[in-house]
Amino acid sequence: QVQLVESGGGLVQAGGSLSLSCAASGRTFSSYLMGWFRQAPGKEREFVAAISRSGASTAYADSVKGRFTISRDNAKNTVYLQMNSLKPEDTAAYYCAAKRSLLRDGVRSWDLDSREYDSWGQGTQVTVSA
Repeated sequence: QVQLVESGGGLVQAGGSLSLSCAASGRTFSSYLMGWFRQAPGKEREFVAAISRSGASTAYADSVKGRFTISRDNAKNTVYLQMNSLKPEDTAAYYCAAKRSLLRDGVRSWDLDSREYDSWGQGTQVTVSA
C-alpha cells in the first residue's frame, strides 16, 4: 500500500478557487490509479474525480465537471485537484485514494467506486461560504 497525505483545504467564498494536493510515499506511485472523493456531514462518501496511471485519462462527477481538474506528477508522487467556481454544496472533507492498476491508461466505470481503492489519505476540509 501507499501512504497518502492531502493538503490545501480551507475556507473560500463561493466563486473562488482552491487547489488540493495529495503526496504519496514510496517508489510505485505510477502503478496506482488515483482518485478524489468527498464526504459532507450526514452524507455518504462520493466520487469526485479520477486519473489513470499515465495521467492521460480522467473522469469526473457530473457535479464538478467543467469546474474541477485532476492532474498528477509521477516524478513528484503527487496528485492534484484544482477546484474553480466553488459552490457552497462543494463543502466537504476531501480524500485522495489510490488503487493499484494494471492498466496504464483509461478510467473504467468501476474506478468511480470507493470500494475499489486500497489506500486513503486522512482528508482535508474544504468549506465554501455563500
